[in-house]
Amino acid sequence: MTVLTWSDDRVEQLKALWDSGLSASQIAGEIGNVTRNAVIGKVHRLGLASRMRPPSMASTTAAPTTPRAPRKPRNVAPVVRSRPATQGNTALAEDFEVAPEVEIAIEVMPQPVVHDNVTPINHRMTLLELNEATCHWPIGDPSSPDFFFCGARSVSGLPYCAQHSRVAYQPVSERRRSVAKSGER
Repeated sequence: MTVLTWSDDRVEQLKALWDSGLSASQIAGEIGNVTRNAVIGKVHRLGLASRMRPPSMASTTAAPTTPRAPRKPRNVAPVVRSRPATQGNTALAEDFEVAPEVEIAIEVMPQPVVHDNVTPINHRMTLLELNEATCHWPIGDPSSPDFFFCGARSVSGLPYCAQHSRVAYQPVSERRRSVAKSGER
C-alpha cells in the first residue's frame, strides 16, 4: 500500500481546481491517484471556503430566500440518568430516576362512609350518570348487570371520593411494602 503525500504542486493544483468550482470527485480525477474523500479531507484541513452546492447546480433565476427565524427551544424536562442496571437481560439498559412524587392534599368533606362492597344505594351511578363532581370508582364486574360506580362526591380535581383516592393514590413506599408482603405468602 502506498501512502500518498500532498506535495506543494498538488496542493496548489487542488486550490486552483477548488476555486474554479469543480467537485471533489472531479478534482480527484484531475489530480489522479487520489480519492474524493482525500480531496475533501485536504480541503477541510486547508480551510478552503466551503460551498453549499456546485455552481453547475446553482440556479441563476432562483428567487432570493429570506432567512428563517431561529426556532424556540422546546420546554423539555432534562432526563436524569443513574448508573446502568447490572443484572439479567437489562445489564446494559439505563435506569432512569423518577421525578419525586407530588403529595396530593385531600380535602376531607363530610360524606357517608363508603366501603368497597357497601355503597349507599342513592350514590350508586351508571356510566351515563357520572359527572365531574361524582366518584368514578368502579364497583363489581363490568359484565354483570349489578355493576355500578361509587357516585359519592369526588375530591376537588380528582376523579374519586376521599376514600377511593386513598386507595388509588398510595405513596410509593406503601405500595412496595404491600407488594413485598403479598410475595412472601
